[in-house]
Amino acid sequence: MTDGDKARVRRRLSTQERREQLLSVGARLFSDDPYDDVWIEQVAELAGVSRGLLYHYFPTKRDFFAAVVARESERMLRMTAAVPGVSVRAQLPAGLDTFLGYAEEHAHGFRAFHRADAAGDQAVRQVYQRSLAAQERQILAALAADPEFGWTVEERPELRMAVRGWLAFTTAVCLEWLRHGEPSREQVRDLCVRALWGAVTP
Repeated sequence: MTDGDKARVRRRLSTQERREQLLSVGARLFSDDPYDDVWIEQVAELAGVSRGLLYHYFPTKRDFFAAVVARESERMLRMTAAVPGVSVRAQLPAGLDTFLGYAEEHAHGFRAFHRADAAGDQAVRQVYQRSLAAQERQILAALAADPEFGWTVEERPELRMAVRGWLAFTTAVCLEWLRHGEPSREQVRDLCVRALWGAVTP
């Protein structure tokens, strides 16, 4: 492809498409390297755009990484949202299957998201922590609304800690699974299912 062809391809991208392209490149870089080791120039070069154009979308490196983390957070929250009227016990295995499939297919983004907690930038860490808090609230709300459980944090204050611990456990298991490619997705899913019941059951 000539430089002219590449320029025409770039012009055909809409603003949203360009933004998504940049975030995808950022997810790949941040998943492989610590925050401080990723340079904006790398992102621009891999995306085939000027550094000035990248700064047009994201004024600072902090803004860029925060946007990468926020995008992955939104995806995960949509994917793990509870289905009204369906029991938690029925939803959990299917939800984890979807979650693990997403993590496998978008491993770079998943790893980049969880690298945010180790970033030295407090603003980036806050984006990550807000996402975890939102996931925690989703699970607690689903447990409270399910007639089989009906537990609330007011009745069982330790429940919040149990769910928070389970999220940390599931993250660690998933990252290890992505790193080694084993055991099977079904085995990982079942391990996480058992861990949640063990954590929240009185």
